[in-house]
Amino acid sequence: MGFVVVGVDGSEYSTQALAWAMRYSQAMHHEVVAITGFIIPWTIFLAPTYQEEDYARDAEEMLSTTVNRAQLLVPDVAVESRLVQERPAVALSNASQGAELLVVGAHGYGVLPDVHVGSVANACVNHASCPVVVYREPRSLEIA
Repeated sequence: MGFVVVGVDGSEYSTQALAWAMRYSQAMHHEVVAITGFIIPWTIFLAPTYQEEDYARDAEEMLSTTVNRAQLLVPDVAVESRLVQERPAVALSNASQGAELLVVGAHGYGVLPDVHVGSVANACVNHASCPVVVYREPRSLEIA
């Protein structure tokens, strides 16, 4: 049985991307692996009151919350959650080895709306070792 990797960052886009991947995986009889990559910022040395464990705990809580929200949308699909202490793009690209598909959400923010897919999605498209789906919220094209 194959598996699908999904990047989770806590945004509504990643929740929707995870739900899409869960529906896809259910139809294709694949397993779902939700991954959150996080780093300990160098600013930890400036504010020593926030420890490495705090960053990991916050990332774990966000991952769990996002998986729970997606499972409300697509019940009866198991999701394996993995927290990886690495930059998100690197964590997802590494996890894509052996996967059938890598799914990431994209918000489309930036100077040119709907053109920019985001740095993590862009890195995954260029470095993943499997096909990549960049999930975007469906919207209508408005031409002025």
